[in-house]
Amino acid sequence: MTALSMPDYSTAAVLVVGDVMLDRYFWGEVTRISPEAPVPVVRVTQKSQALGGAGNVALNIAGLGANVQLLGVRGSDSQGDYLENLLGEHTLAHALIATDDLPTTTKTRILGQGQQLLRMDEEAPRQLAEATLADLKARIAEALPQAGAVILSDYGKGVFLGDLAAWIIAACRRRRLPVLVDPKGSDWERYRGATAITPNTAEFQAVAGAASNEEGQLTAQAEAVRDRFDLQWLLVTRGSHGLSLMGMGQPSLHIRSRAQEVFDVSGAGDTVIATLAASLAAGATMPQAAEIANAAAGVVVAKVGTQAIQADELARALRMENKATATKIMDLQAAAILRQRWRAAGRQVVFTNGCFDILHVGHLQLLNAAAQLGDRLIVGVNSDASVKRLKGDSRPVTPDTQRMTLLAGLACVDMVVKFDTDTPLALIRKLSPDVLVKGGDYTPDTVVGRDIVEASGGRVAILPLVPGVSTTRVIERIAPNGRHPDATA
Repeated sequence: MTALSMPDYSTAAVLVVGDVMLDRYFWGEVTRISPEAPVPVVRVTQKSQALGGAGNVALNIAGLGANVQLLGVRGSDSQGDYLENLLGEHTLAHALIATDDLPTTTKTRILGQGQQLLRMDEEAPRQLAEATLADLKARIAEALPQAGAVILSDYGKGVFLGDLAAWIIAACRRRRLPVLVDPKGSDWERYRGATAITPNTAEFQAVAGAASNEEGQLTAQAEAVRDRFDLQWLLVTRGSHGLSLMGMGQPSLHIRSRAQEVFDVSGAGDTVIATLAASLAAGATMPQAAEIANAAAGVVVAKVGTQAIQADELARALRMENKATATKIMDLQAAAILRQRWRAAGRQVVFTNGCFDILHVGHLQLLNAAAQLGDRLIVGVNSDASVKRLKGDSRPVTPDTQRMTLLAGLACVDMVVKFDTDTPLALIRKLSPDVLVKGGDYTPDTVVGRDIVEASGGRVAILPLVPGVSTTRVIERIAPNGRHPDATA
């Protein structure tokens, strides 16, 4: 990943249309089980309310410093009044049409010791009355000229049960205005022609069928879904696997999650689509916006409850992302400490090694495939002296500092460690990986460290190589006599 800069969100304007909800929280302590039934007793110590659904999307956009307008409906009830008060407290530009068509959707969460124990939903989803729908369309038409991007936040609570989504998408396409959809359900026909849809894995599987987490299959399935619904982009949020962005005529972009700790995923999808839209409206490309949205998601999942991203939080996260290349390169002592932390967190660690003298497509395929076998990928790199002993005096072509920096710049790589010996045996013994990976020119019985890994319950994986691709062949094409181009006679 190239270095990401914080967009100037003050230049961005986003229109959010969708199901606005009220999130209520009852926070407390659990010290005993009820004598009436085998359930925990929560002694409530605090109550709070927050904007949910499309309201949380708008709040994320405002938190980034972008201009936002929120349009939707609310019930003519006390919960709707609470919504209006919250919107006023956050000074969000909005217009919620009060209606008797449906109640204000309210989600009440009970938390003990910071963990969610129960959620109660008050809702009655139904299609909007014609008069309410006409009023909402008129307000949207008035707001579109000021927007740089539009979000349809569909929670299936009533706003999009009619033809509103198709009507907005058609209006946006006439204006060449990006329209992004956070979908609900498996009927995506109403989203046909959208610029992008941002489902989570379960939502994508409901539409694609037996969807796979294997990135090659995911790309193929996404291509079929995009074609079916005439979409420019499809961004799948994949939890701990990060985000996958697939676009027409564009290489797939699989962005690994950088969240260190996950406490609550509530509202993470809202943050992703809000950051994506605000970044596009501020001039970012879709791949850039997806990288930034992934960083934002890593921030909000470390919070408890539905909480929006803030500009300073995203700025810090992007600085951490940009530092990631440097911080991935470690000596053995630091690597062993981090490996222990990953083990304590239950992370499956994959290890592979090599010279990686001239990075080529075969290396990339091997590393990406290796990363899919676990949660963290460690790459051991032969030092310059080690390469020279193994390959001859004309090697390496690329110094070890540069080889390690290139590897650390790959999103699939989580740690890079240099070793000076001819084999990585000491490294494997110290790091004790769960999966030991080598290329298809090896057999399991020739893999150094196999006995160590298997003795601790791990396994060896042999992955296929790209036929006809190797560093030696690259060098031969550059210098036909097989010598290092800089070698003297």
